[in-house]
Amino acid sequence: MVGIFLKAFLIGGLICGICQLILDNTDYTPAHIMVSLVIIGSVFTGLGWYDPLKEFAGAGVTIPVSNFGYILTKGVQEAAEKDGLLGLFKGVLDIASAGISASVIIAFFMALIFNPKE
Repeated sequence: MVGIFLKAFLIGGLICGICQLILDNTDYTPAHIMVSLVIIGSVFTGLGWYDPLKEFAGAGVTIPVSNFGYILTKGVQEAAEKDGLLGLFKGVLDIASAGISASVIIAFFMALIFNPKE
C-alpha cells in the first residue's frame, strides 16, 4: 500500500520538479509550462504511453495538468472509434465535461463567498 503512494509522490514530484527547474532557468511563464504539459499528455496518449504510466504512477500523473491532455485526447480517440471523422469534434470534451463543469461552478461560488480581485 505504501508503494502506491510512494510511486505517485515520486513521479508527481519529478514532474513538478522538472517544471520548476524550467521556470527558474528559462524565460518560460507558468502558462507556457501548463500548455506544454497538456500537449505532452496528449502526445503520450496518442502514442499509447500514458495509460501504462497511469497504471504505474497513479495519482502522480493524474493530478498534474498533463492529465487534461490525456482526457481530451482519450475522449477524441473513443469518439473517433465510435463515430468516425465526426467523433474528432464530438469527443473533445466528452470525458472532461464533468471536471470542467465542477471547476466553473466551484469558481462561481468562491467568487460569491470571497472578494475576488481584478
